[in-house]
Parts: sequence; structure tokens; C-alpha cells
Amino acid sequence: MFGKAKNLRQDWARQAKAYEKTYTDDSFRDKVIRFAKTAGREVIEKALWLYYAAQQPNTPVWARTAIYGALGYFISPIDAIPDITPVIGYVDDLAVLAAAVATVATYITADVKLRAAEKLQGWFGA
Repeated sequence: MFGKAKNLRQDWARQAKAYEKTYTDDSFRDKVIRFAKTAGREVIEKALWLYYAAQQPNTPVWARTAIYGALGYFISPIDAIPDITPVIGYVDDLAVLAAAVATVATYITADVKLRAAEKLQGWFGA
């Protein structure tokens, strides 16, 4: 059992590194702006939490790696469930973002959540 968990962690770390390489600030902003309404508020909220947490100077390299891996997956056109699939297209993205949020929760401060909330307000309204 412990061997399987270790293998899963190693696989996840390897995949995160691959997705981290595809991440750029510009591609993240482009995806969020183009798909904000389609992806929904919850997906975009988690993505923004991670984005702003990565910008914080006290966020360590290991946490940024997890964040950029998750955001890289989010912006990647190659998903477990294609984003163009109606209704469920962003379920896998939300799962990856939620896992990253749980992993780096310490670095998602009240300020990070406030910045994300302000951006969400502008995009989604009340």
C-alpha cells in the first residue's frame, strides 16, 4: 500500500514538472479571460488563488512548483477531460486546482483571497 502511494506521489511530481514548463503568465491570463464564464466562478477562483499565491515573496520554490504545475495543467489544451466537453469539461481542472490548493493552503493568505475576490467581482459581478 505504501509503495503505491509513493509511486503516485512520484508520478504526480513528474507530471507537475512537465506542466510547469508549459505555464506562462500570459497563457494563464488568456485562458482565464477566454473561458471565465464557461469554466465557472469556482474554477477561476481556485486558479486565481494559486496565481496570486505564487506571486507572494514568501511562497517557497516547492509550493510554486506545485502551483505552476496545476496552472500549467489548467491552461494546457491536453486534458483528461477536454474543456470543450459540455458541463463536465472543467471537472478535471477543478480537481487538479483543488489538490494544489490543499497542498499549498498555508500560502493562500487572506490578501491572496481578497485579490482574487476583487478580480472575480470584476469578471462575474455580485
